[in-house]
Amino acid sequence: MRRALIPLVAASAFSGTLFGIGLAFARMTDPKKIKDFLDFSAIPHGGWDPSLLLVMGAASVVAFFGLRAHRILRKPLMAQSFSDPWYRGVDRPLLFGSALFGLGWGLAGLCPGPAIADLAIAPQDVVLFVGAMLAGSWLGGLITWPSRRQKVMAGAPAE
Repeated sequence: MRRALIPLVAASAFSGTLFGIGLAFARMTDPKKIKDFLDFSAIPHGGWDPSLLLVMGAASVVAFFGLRAHRILRKPLMAQSFSDPWYRGVDRPLLFGSALFGLGWGLAGLCPGPAIADLAIAPQDVVLFVGAMLAGSWLGGLITWPSRRQKVMAGAPAE
């Protein structure tokens, strides 16, 4: 079993490194770049930076094909089977969590992927953010996960 993990770990390390390099290359690890993108009030003055739309567009193309891989492949390259999310609904916790995520992204100029990539570039600038992000994720899951999963598994909508 241990030997089977080596390709999975290697593929994970390679894809994570490639993702981090892509974030750094696109300057998504720079909070000023993010804030310049989110500052729509700068549009009339020519200070708005729309370049991250290209990053999001490229990510959307990759996700489009990646999410359809199960139609071409019989099984994933690095897993026994494709995973299917057990919950697909839009509910209040999802909307509230999305709003909190967006608020944190706008205020800090960091989102999780770039913040983790920044740990390798400038850890002193992001270690507090990453710690708070992990603690918030853990606490949020501790509070909401058991009740939401029980409701969904029973066939009731999760609120």
